[in-house]
Amino acid sequence: MSRIGKLPIAIPQGVKVTVQNRTVTVEGPKGKLSQDFNDSVEIAVKDNLVEVTRKDDQKPTRAFHGLYRNLVNNMVQGVSQGFSKALLINGVGYKAELQGNILVLSLGYSNDVMVGLPKGISAAVEMNGQKIVVSGHDRQLVGKFASEIRGLRKPEPYKGKGIRYETETVRKKVGKTGVK
Repeated sequence: MSRIGKLPIAIPQGVKVTVQNRTVTVEGPKGKLSQDFNDSVEIAVKDNLVEVTRKDDQKPTRAFHGLYRNLVNNMVQGVSQGFSKALLINGVGYKAELQGNILVLSLGYSNDVMVGLPKGISAAVEMNGQKIVVSGHDRQLVGKFASEIRGLRKPEPYKGKGIRYETETVRKKVGKTGVK
């Protein structure tokens, strides 16, 4: 039995979970999410708990069991609390600025990079433009948008300049020693 898949998911106050036609829909104060699921697993809502069970013990079914349990758990957590990722900008002259729904990034290129915020995502710029906090109710969308921002200027290993996650550490390399 999957250790993750067998854990029931508690439904917080104000969150509504419905299952019909192989689709799970979760509604809450932060938004609405839905997810289709495979017919090898069953999802049932009982007494403020969501339970995911599998039909057989084959290897792909066991994998789907834990996967769909985690996806539903992320949906419940997203519509009730939301998710956020913080990015740090390091470099001389590197900064971020929010202009309406457009994130303007000065990253050492000849022109500023302008990134539009997708629907369901909000961003905040802190610490004089050196920190970007991306937040939303869909965990996958938050992570994807944060990785797209990081991909605009990845941290380089010599001085650490670029955009990195707040929890990420950049291993710095030793530069040339200039032997004469």
